[in-house]
Amino acid sequence: MSTPTTEAAPKASRTGEPLLRVESIDAFYGPVRALSGVSIEIGPAEKVALVGANGAGKTSTLRVISGIVTPKTGEIWFGGERIDGLPPHRVVGKGIAHLPEGRQLFAGMSVEENLRFGYYPRRKDKGSLSGELDRVMEYFPRLRERRKQAAGTLSGGEQQMLGVARALMSDPKLLLVDELSLGLAPIIVEDLFDILDQVNRTGTAILIVEQFVHMALANTHRAYVLQKGEVVAAE
Repeated sequence: MSTPTTEAAPKASRTGEPLLRVESIDAFYGPVRALSGVSIEIGPAEKVALVGANGAGKTSTLRVISGIVTPKTGEIWFGGERIDGLPPHRVVGKGIAHLPEGRQLFAGMSVEENLRFGYYPRRKDKGSLSGELDRVMEYFPRLRERRKQAAGTLSGGEQQMLGVARALMSDPKLLLVDELSLGLAPIIVEDLFDILDQVNRTGTAILIVEQFVHMALANTHRAYVLQKGEVVAAE
């Protein structure tokens, strides 16, 4: 079987300023160093993978970008603005949405209520809530059928769909996805990657952490390899 190759990167990602620039980030959990000098770039409408063994620093990189973890040193620039040190809600407001590992849905709330929560950063724009619900559900017809159903009663694949849909409700310029395939059947994972490809074609950049390296490379333009909290290769 041949090794999957990455897709051709969009022209916009190879010229001009990157959408996201992470420069020499060090990050810690208490006394434990999680990231050491991590530097990555993502262009507009680009799909990039972070790959590496468990504990390599992939999830920590996403958490630093989204403001969950504050870096000790280094800088993060997004859309020409420096965002390192901003709290997560302000990072979302800048145009970055994060689908964490495990989805973190509100199990007792309905599908629609979870989606409305995803719209919260745009709550002042009340006029477009219904339109945004319709737009996001176009990607997920199954969620439209289950919009009044409690999130905790959905299948694992449907819950992951809801996690992606909720992240898209903020209409992000960059979507961070942590372990899309975790615990899911291959056919569901293929469907989810197809949906992410559709989202990407509308102009949303995507940074994805994925345990299956071949699948990550086959569904992104390029990748960074992390090892023990450091970037050791870029493809």
